[in-house]
Amino acid sequence: MTGEKAAPKCRKVMSAAIPTQSETLTLQAALPLDCGRSLDGVQVAYESYGKLNEARDNAILIAHALTGDQYVASPHPITGKPGWWVRMVGPGLPIDTDRYFVICANVLGSCMGSTGPASLDTDGNPYAMRFPVITIRDMVRAQVALLDSLGIKRLHAVVGGSMGGMQALSLAANFPERTAAALIIASTARHSAQNIAFHEVGRQAIMADPVWRGGDYYAHGKGPEKGLSVARMAAHITYLSEAGLTDKFGRNLQDRSEKTFGFDADFQVESYLRHQGIAFTDRFDANSYLYITRAMDYFDLAEEHGGMLANAFAKSDARFCLVSFDTDWLYPTAESRHIAHALNAAGKPVSFMELSAPFGHDSFLLDVPALDRVIEGFLKQ
Repeated sequence: MTGEKAAPKCRKVMSAAIPTQSETLTLQAALPLDCGRSLDGVQVAYESYGKLNEARDNAILIAHALTGDQYVASPHPITGKPGWWVRMVGPGLPIDTDRYFVICANVLGSCMGSTGPASLDTDGNPYAMRFPVITIRDMVRAQVALLDSLGIKRLHAVVGGSMGGMQALSLAANFPERTAAALIIASTARHSAQNIAFHEVGRQAIMADPVWRGGDYYAHGKGPEKGLSVARMAAHITYLSEAGLTDKFGRNLQDRSEKTFGFDADFQVESYLRHQGIAFTDRFDANSYLYITRAMDYFDLAEEHGGMLANAFAKSDARFCLVSFDTDWLYPTAESRHIAHALNAAGKPVSFMELSAPFGHDSFLLDVPALDRVIEGFLKQ
């Protein structure tokens, strides 16, 4: 997920009212990876909501963003906060759990139950930096294996925002028979140089922390919290808009009437970012941050298909919907428009819209009623 938020607005029902199943699947076969290696005994932690119908054709896979997890509509077990999309997933909500069987899996490489750097290798010690470098397509391979275990041959839809949108695109392109629809929100078909640059700042902050210990910090009781906090702070800025920051904080001072002429958090925006960074270290693993950001940086769907994005969708018969936000400068509207043009070139059914919202990239997580209508309408087609 791209931003630790205050409790979002729920229009109809709180997440606690949703029947939820929390499971962990251990893959029986080795998982092949793009790097040329494979992983044995991969675990995929996931949550599901609603019921799979007899025809097994009402399943929706929700793919989460960078620092998200499977707790899309149920309380987070560490923070106790509501799920990151409780305003969207539930009975009577746009992704209606009375109608759909909704699945959200923790991605490969993460730290909330799925196999990642903190998981134990065959020698009984955490992988740490021995964990293989993974890609978005590797994450999707694990999700497809999960679908196989659930007996789901074809999804009603795959839905994702930000990095989740990358996974949705990858599934539709690389496993075209597995979904009837793909909804991609505030995302991109490849990471730009600017995107990679911001991620590298975060990675270097983590690796420069002396507590990182080359990734082998698990036995020492404390990880590189300061470095991870700085990485989170830098990334969090990219999730917001200048107008949103100005409206919320401006140049207001934090709990004081005058500047201190020092380096404490004089401004409210400084205090906010520090809080975001510190809170993040309670629930996320620094090595996972390294691996997942690298997977995002490697993502280039056109490169995977001969250098032409239209080729990626040649075998798909899915419907596509692309949504961008006018204040999102991390994955601006031009990125979604580029995907739409490629889908048009491939002759695929696609709808595309830019929505107005003041929240920047994080708009897909917040109260944007127009997005609710788009999602509900697209899924019901």
